[in-house]
Amino acid sequence: QVQLVESGGGLVQAGGSLRLSCAASGGTFSAYAMGWFRQAPGKEREFVVAISASGGVTYYRDSVKGRFTISRDNAKNTVYLQMNSLKPEDTAVYYCAAKRVYISGSVYQGDNSYNFWGQGTQVTVSS
Repeated sequence: QVQLVESGGGLVQAGGSLRLSCAASGGTFSAYAMGWFRQAPGKEREFVVAISASGGVTYYRDSVKGRFTISRDNAKNTVYLQMNSLKPEDTAVYYCAAKRVYISGSVYQGDNSYNFWGQGTQVTVSS
């Protein structure tokens, strides 16, 4: 059983930056592919970015490419989401998710692929 705790959310002006962290415990972190999702008020949860268990493969939704960067430190059991050039439409609760994998190079876009979820952290971008 993996527990995930996000942090780093907050209020930022458009064009600003935030770095989200997701700390994992209770499992072998390097055996889990990770993903970030977000949910804006009144909207469905959507995929943002994913990273493979080893960190060597990443996959981004088109609207965040070039602005967001996912990374992970398996020694610290943490995955990060660096968000630059933030836009008001990035406002949402951001969730990290983990999926136990047996192929280290795989990434997953569907939220139903993930087994474990954090509680979320609010990101608000003002215009």
